[in-house]
Amino acid sequence: MRLENLDRLERMQRVVIIGTSGSGKTTLAARIASARGWPHIPLDAVHFLSNWVERPLDDFRDRTLTAVQSSNCWTLDGNYSKVRDITWGRATTLIWLNYSFPVVFWRVFIRTMQRSLSGRDVVPGCRETLSKAFFQRDSILLWAITTYNRRRREYPLLLRQPEYQHLDVIELTAPRQADKLIGMLE
Repeated sequence: MRLENLDRLERMQRVVIIGTSGSGKTTLAARIASARGWPHIPLDAVHFLSNWVERPLDDFRDRTLTAVQSSNCWTLDGNYSKVRDITWGRATTLIWLNYSFPVVFWRVFIRTMQRSLSGRDVVPGCRETLSKAFFQRDSILLWAITTYNRRRREYPLLLRQPEYQHLDVIELTAPRQADKLIGMLE
């Protein structure tokens, strides 16, 4: 479903937001949650322990399941395939931030610089640093570059799978569409 076909907003109850790192998933999820008065579930906060240590898979899956079962309405952001069956399976709506590469890279670059210079945690106990962003193999900038095209190929295929046919899919191709969506929800 494209943005201009949002006649089913009243069915929007459990929303998963996906897209390349830096596209604005967490920001949009928080805005929708605020507009609707729903809980916001940032999967990065469920997935990472302090210092970017990944939570053990069974614990991550259990915590994700608990989070999506805790309320009948929520917004969730994240691309984790490890819990896709749980998150997409329970969702009613999936919003794909399918922005152009220049938009995504500019956003992730600016966000990384701001977080690195401010020392603000991404999730509790996890900080981005200039060293991590520019000189380490697990750089978020490198991650955005290497996953961008893969996600653009992968998501249309996944969304055609029978187990995800229940989802109302909203593909946003420009940030102004996200702003329009929020305006329609308020």
